[in-house]
Amino acid sequence: MLTIEKIKDAQKVIASDIKKTDLTFAANISGKNQIFLKTENFQVTGSFKVRGAAYKISKLSDEEKSRGIIACSAGNHAQGVARAAQKEGIKCTICMPAGAPLSKVEATKSFGAEIIFVKDTYDDAYAKAVEIQKETGATFVHPFNDEDIIAGQGTIGLEILEQLPETDAVIAAVGGGGLLSGLALAVKSVKPECKVYGVQSMNAPAMYNSFRAHQLMASQSADTFADGIAVKAPGDITYECINRYVDDIALATEDEIAAAVLMLLEKQKIVSEGAGASPVAAAYFDKFNLSGKNVVCVISGGNIDVNILNRVITRGMILSGRRTSFTIAVPDKPGQLTTFSSIISEYGGNVIDIQYSSSDPLMPVNSCFVNLLVETRDANHAASIRAALLAAGFNLV
Repeated sequence: MLTIEKIKDAQKVIASDIKKTDLTFAANISGKNQIFLKTENFQVTGSFKVRGAAYKISKLSDEEKSRGIIACSAGNHAQGVARAAQKEGIKCTICMPAGAPLSKVEATKSFGAEIIFVKDTYDDAYAKAVEIQKETGATFVHPFNDEDIIAGQGTIGLEILEQLPETDAVIAAVGGGGLLSGLALAVKSVKPECKVYGVQSMNAPAMYNSFRAHQLMASQSADTFADGIAVKAPGDITYECINRYVDDIALATEDEIAAAVLMLLEKQKIVSEGAGASPVAAAYFDKFNLSGKNVVCVISGGNIDVNILNRVITRGMILSGRRTSFTIAVPDKPGQLTTFSSIISEYGGNVIDIQYSSSDPLMPVNSCFVNLLVETRDANHAASIRAALLAAGFNLV
């Protein structure tokens, strides 16, 4: 049975191997509340997952180790298991979704694991890992629905209350539930009045739906760039713990999570993956009533693929009004570009891309569409440029 004593044992066992990550005050993103960041993105392997993996593998018998390890993961659990297995000299095989971020794949390979790619999602990788386990007899290391794994992740809760006893609330991402369940048990055991919240992507809401329905439910899809929480079927052990100890779970949109990734990068100089940034999205976009509270957001990982990061930054800039597109219908004659570009310049906008089209069948033969991508300060600045263009007689489509 999962207890606070087991989490405290995990803390002792992994202390010499796992980093006690910093808890920092994020003054420049705190609004209605005081936001603190538990920076697990600076953990060994760049994610909290190494905690649970280290504790789980430390509890395996010699006979279980001799059979080798099989696991499934979108990337962070894979790295944690592969690292722990390498330190123990254990053969390790990981089933990963074919679309897993390249950075996570390469990092897992660097720890000597054999990787088997599986089409589609984490849940498909899980099914393949179960199949291989039955064929080979390898020891299965589940990414979240395991008491030793949960206990290892719960050590984060103990650290948070040691570092900031005045914590009023903790927010963590939830996919399968390993982090949130262990965290909640630890926090509520030490400080029952402290609130514990979870956040999921709106595109992968399995635990949110289960929590609301008071019964374990799977979702039809888990299509989110926050791959660390892209889970269709949460665990029964994690669900029971979350149902007992967690105060509430909220959903964040993909754009809100993207904005949080950009906010952390720009204002805190922290690189976070989508799952890691989702607690900041929940706090910043006021998903819970936490005005005036000391809120700790667990930045659970920083292993984001650079290509995805580029897209996320663009989405975040659009959402915050930092990039704005205008499509202007103008007569196809000399001088038009000079006129509207001078207006944009006068109002402090910076044109970074122009596309010209004269072949749209919906416009007059002697007209054209000009598509502009403009750097702006915020949504109000973009609105002022739009108003100036309209006042000058331009037709904005």
